[in-house]
Amino acid sequence: MAIVAELRDPRVRDVTVTHVEVSPDMRHARVHVSIMGDEARQKLGLRGLQSAAGFLQSKIAEQIDTRYTPRLLFVLDQGIKKSIELARILKEVLPESTAEAADEEADSFSTSADESDEYDSSPTDDTPPSDGQAEEIPDPKRRPR
Repeated sequence: MAIVAELRDPRVRDVTVTHVEVSPDMRHARVHVSIMGDEARQKLGLRGLQSAAGFLQSKIAEQIDTRYTPRLLFVLDQGIKKSIELARILKEVLPESTAEAADEEADSFSTSADESDEYDSSPTDDTPPSDGQAEEIPDPKRRPR
């Protein structure tokens, strides 16, 4: 919240904290951030965050009650950028094959639905003919006489 609401640095915009790694002794925290924009914009935003690290550490110190306040190190998280790039590559490579697979799946589904009639109430060959009386089911608690 402090990054968005209280930082007045124009370099820090469109920043999302993706995750934070804190050392076991709580003295260091690596803050992974995603910044929208081109590479120059990302580097500029990262420098803005690093220059505001002291202010952000003071805000954290107000919120947590520990002996030490972690020193913040901001790292650019490339995960979102890589996933967008991977999705673009897959879209270029797979549109024809996925369309063909979808067509084949739709065809096989419609033919299997046509071949099997779920609402056919006629008895099958392996079903014994019913004489209208219910078959008696033995009670497992009763002893045979």
